[in-house]
Amino acid sequence: MATGLRKGLTSYGDAGFSLFLRKAFIKAMGYSDDALARPIVGITDTFSDYNPCHGNVPDLIDAVKRGVMLAGALPMVFPTISIGESFAHPTSMFLRNLMSMDTEEMIRAQPMDAAVVIGGCDKTIPAQLMAAASADLPTVVVQTGPMVVGHHKGEVLGACTDCRRLWGQHRADKIGEAEIEQISGRLAPSVGTCMVMGTASTMACIVEALGLALPMSAAAPATHADRRRIAEASGRRAAEMAVSGGPIPSQLITPASLRNAMVVLQAIGGSTNGLIHLTAIAGRAGVKLDMDEFDRLGREIPTLLNLKPSGAHYMEHFHHAGGLPALMRELKLHLDLSTPNVAGGTLGDAIEAAEDVPGQQVIYSFAEPLKAQGAMAVLQGNLAPLGAVIKQSAASPELMTHTGRAVVFDSVEDLTNRIDDPDLDVKADDILVLRNAGPKGAPGMPEAGYLPIPMKLARAGVKDMVRISDARMSGTAFGTIVLHIAPEASVGGPLAWVQSGDQIMLDVPRRRLELLVDEAEFSRRRAAWETTPRRELPRRGYARLYETAVLQADEGCDFDFLRRNGQDGTTD
Repeated sequence: MATGLRKGLTSYGDAGFSLFLRKAFIKAMGYSDDALARPIVGITDTFSDYNPCHGNVPDLIDAVKRGVMLAGALPMVFPTISIGESFAHPTSMFLRNLMSMDTEEMIRAQPMDAAVVIGGCDKTIPAQLMAAASADLPTVVVQTGPMVVGHHKGEVLGACTDCRRLWGQHRADKIGEAEIEQISGRLAPSVGTCMVMGTASTMACIVEALGLALPMSAAAPATHADRRRIAEASGRRAAEMAVSGGPIPSQLITPASLRNAMVVLQAIGGSTNGLIHLTAIAGRAGVKLDMDEFDRLGREIPTLLNLKPSGAHYMEHFHHAGGLPALMRELKLHLDLSTPNVAGGTLGDAIEAAEDVPGQQVIYSFAEPLKAQGAMAVLQGNLAPLGAVIKQSAASPELMTHTGRAVVFDSVEDLTNRIDDPDLDVKADDILVLRNAGPKGAPGMPEAGYLPIPMKLARAGVKDMVRISDARMSGTAFGTIVLHIAPEASVGGPLAWVQSGDQIMLDVPRRRLELLVDEAEFSRRRAAWETTPRRELPRRGYARLYETAVLQADEGCDFDFLRRNGQDGTTD
């Protein structure tokens, strides 16, 4: 098997000439024959001026390169797409699959014996994990790490849970224009990802739990020396894997490691987005994620991590409390400790090495958890034939069983235009419904599921309402919010048939979401929808590819042709 510079030669019909030409041109960069004879570790460069979450990537690249060279291999940096959450139109989720394809193809196209992928902002690590699972080359993930906390008037702040809370106060006229502008300069005081348990932090934990990142890598702050030491150690380990040939992602992303990741996702109060991404990653590995098991784990595994939005603290506090290995120590009886990791050991080894931090208040014990159940529950019912999800750890307990009148918004634009209309017919015990905001309907499944409280209710002191949609929401958000309703309204899901004034029942303990109309009326509305004209597909480019190939939320919103061995996700 070819390695190093001889790997994946460009086809000119003469292999000797291909290698000669490759060497001739790369020597223009000043490489010596000694350097070019070594194993090659490819390193992704996802730095972008549009992506402050990746602001430390140049420093991390330097540290990874140092580790690679200390181990005697040759580092080669190459660029890929970078996705910054708040700068991506129409949504970062729309571009996740494109980034995964770009990363996979660049790993395949260029000679490398192992890869280090550096990512952080919400959709980058999922895209990179999907790519790694497909390319199946020895790969180490380096997370960019969370930013440090902010401060305002003596209060500790965290992007973006406190962004939403304080913006809600601004909408309710409790914070003025001058102060909210001042707050905008204090919420994100350094480069790095959101420092709460949002999607970026969730995926940082998931990749460590899966074994594709080094132990203790999930929570180290972006600006700390620990983050650079993790990057150096990752480069060194990637160089060793380039020589040994493994472990490869298909040996790490297995039913056992995916179940471990589901346990961790429930225990950390993780983002609902994490479930979509984990489903997509599993599909790339040829494994179908069991949603019934995930829901069962939500009943059995309590929330142990006292981080916003489910708790009170921030990622840097989690790191100083012992990080993910210390949390997994509380979950030992529910994890497969034999699963391997890129460090060369097992999950059990990482847990045994976990630090014991006396007096820490971030990681709760299994016997005395932060919350009795895990982060998420999977709902079923006539409104969600393929399922929906609620982040119960960040919801209002009094709304977990609720029946109310539907107030329907047909699109994100409709929501924007009417939510603050003083004449909107809405009461605090109603249920806000947003549709046509799913993978195809929006397109790109925006984080619009965190429907704002109508202004007239916010000003009256209402802080939470039941909200349901086929959209996503940020992992930093809180509230009693049902998401990822599948199938989405734009492809004929029952959410398309809801009318304002209908009664909807949410019963989280029973895992039910029901539209309370009789079957005859249900059938009449279905038939009426089926005769409604459809909007045209985009005519060209990635937008057309996306809408013709994207799957529903229950299948991870990946493209049907990218899952392992075709559309059914099966293995040989």
